[in-house]
Amino acid sequence: MTSQRMRAVLATTNAGKVRELAGPLADFGVDVVGLDHFPHIGDIVEDGLTFEENALIKARTVAAETGLVSIADDSGLEVDALDGAPGIHSARYGNDWELLPGENRDDRNIRKLLYALRQVPDAQRSGRFVCCMAAVRPACLGGGELVVRGTWDGRLLTARRGSNGFGYDPVFLDPHLGRSAAELSREEKLARSHRGQALRALLARWEAFMHGAAQPSAD
Repeated sequence: MTSQRMRAVLATTNAGKVRELAGPLADFGVDVVGLDHFPHIGDIVEDGLTFEENALIKARTVAAETGLVSIADDSGLEVDALDGAPGIHSARYGNDWELLPGENRDDRNIRKLLYALRQVPDAQRSGRFVCCMAAVRPACLGGGELVVRGTWDGRLLTARRGSNGFGYDPVFLDPHLGRSAAELSREEKLARSHRGQALRALLARWEAFMHGAAQPSAD
């Protein structure tokens, strides 16, 4: 643990994500803030080819702009029957489809995914959520990068189940629990999810990273 508190930036304007990371890192003497504290940083172009690359692009950009340690994540859904799609394009997967009345972007993404899988039998509907987190210490603080990965294996359902969560949660079945991600409580989801795994991996390496011992990794 450190006796002197420092500040780190989470490369998001999502207050929920900031709170999720702020609690654990507070034990390491770190105060986490979001991008709303740095309005001069506009949209960051994520043109990497992998989750790791996109997380690093965001973290490097924010670290360079702020001079503070930056943390970023990139996540998505990989479906085996679709050759890994939607993958890094998960959030905008359905952008080429028209929104139906009452739909939001998540609804449209799910509609397109279920259509793409309409003829795929249950035994072949395997997939996984992936989350990569990157932490970057800017050159003014000695430099350094750390990348970790979390995965959550499951199966894609043929129809929605549950009302919790967001994104593809209603059609992603956790085979161990026998429930969709949208049927899990927040605590259950954090214990099982790709994001929870990545967060725990990041925290396990945090002190070594801050002391310059960590090297980029994704395991």
